[in-house]
Amino acid sequence: MLFQDFEKIGSKQWKNLIQYELRGADYNDTLVWESLEGIKVKPFYHNDEDLVTNEVITTNTAFSILQEIYVHDFEKSVLRANDLLKRGAESIRFIIPSENVDTAALLNSIAAPKAVYLQLLFLDEAAILKINNEASKLPYKVFVLLDPVHRLLWDGNFFRDGETDFSILNNIEKTALNINWLTVNASTYQNAGANMIQQLAYTLAHTNEYLNRIPGFSKNVTVEVAVGGNYFFEIAKLRALRMLLNTLSAEYSSNITFHIIAKPTRRNKTLYDYNVNMLRTTTECMSAILGGADAVENLSYDALFHKTNEFGDRIARNQLLILKEESYFDKVDNPADGAYYIENLTLQLAEKALELFKDIEKNGGLITQLIEGTIQRKIAEAAAKEQLLFNEGKEVLLGTNKYPNKQDRMAHDLELFPFVKQNPRKTLITPVIEKRLAEALEQERLEAEKNA
Repeated sequence: MLFQDFEKIGSKQWKNLIQYELRGADYNDTLVWESLEGIKVKPFYHNDEDLVTNEVITTNTAFSILQEIYVHDFEKSVLRANDLLKRGAESIRFIIPSENVDTAALLNSIAAPKAVYLQLLFLDEAAILKINNEASKLPYKVFVLLDPVHRLLWDGNFFRDGETDFSILNNIEKTALNINWLTVNASTYQNAGANMIQQLAYTLAHTNEYLNRIPGFSKNVTVEVAVGGNYFFEIAKLRALRMLLNTLSAEYSSNITFHIIAKPTRRNKTLYDYNVNMLRTTTECMSAILGGADAVENLSYDALFHKTNEFGDRIARNQLLILKEESYFDKVDNPADGAYYIENLTLQLAEKALELFKDIEKNGGLITQLIEGTIQRKIAEAAAKEQLLFNEGKEVLLGTNKYPNKQDRMAHDLELFPFVKQNPRKTLITPVIEKRLAEALEQERLEAEKNA
């Protein structure tokens, strides 16, 4: 009854008061700003003009902490996986380099994960059916991460060729009934510099390529995304993604579900003042969880320049454990419901992405536009726009283009090559190149170190 004693104040009254306080300055020019995606952000949101949709259902209480292992040595990989599970990881992603890895033995050697993800770096129907047969005996979910379209855009070629790859996928659809195998890896779009509307539209078009080419598909689709540093926008991006995917799937089959894996982007990570990467990945993991990711895999603070190591892995895992066990991010489903700002961003991103998606489909679909080079050109334009802002100091990476530590030295600490690698060869298309914002600046500093 308390609030009945107070007069309700609408958005119009708030705007009038703000305009008065501005003393003649224009409200829109002064307080409304526009993002790289062309989305206008207001200084306040109100329930008489900003709708609460409640259209996005997220199960944050069930999100899983995921960690990755490249299977180079079978025995060491098994030992490491079980150790990670004992120390807080809940699911494991195994990167499988070839058909020679005994996936059946691998799956039976893991102790009680929530799920196991097998990322295959090859396309082999017999290997996938072997995994499918073994999965029927296991008490946990098995996901096979297999994405020929991502292989095309990232590598420049399909695994074999487009017709053969999709023929194999159609065969798998008929026989692999015990595993989740269809994957849309959309992380490259973000890591290459696409803006959020492009990321969403390309992910939707990417998904649509499979639903178009695998008639009757009605199972789970695993969608991988990279999460950037624009905190509230990234929450809205994941919510908009689920909304758009559900809208798309309704046109094919109501039985299609989506399992979203999120991982911090590499685009804003830095070589110098690398401890700041821990702050970046923490907020990016927060966005992923609040946005509704089903599994979150953190990026180690030193992933750019160190080989996989126990300390970096432990820190990355503990960041997620703190969010889950000490910050209680897994205690409430749909935590963004009713936040007018996030709801507004979600709707704007979804509407603009849907418009771009329709344009892509009207012009032949994602694969056609990749072959024509349209997608690569559009991403390059968006990346160049963001790069210019970084170069001018308007897009800030603390410790790199703002407040850098001039005494910081990294040349002696590089175990990995942290920059874009060029591998000129004949490909079907020009690959979409992932590149970090700080690369040119870091190369200058490394050169200066050598010459000092």
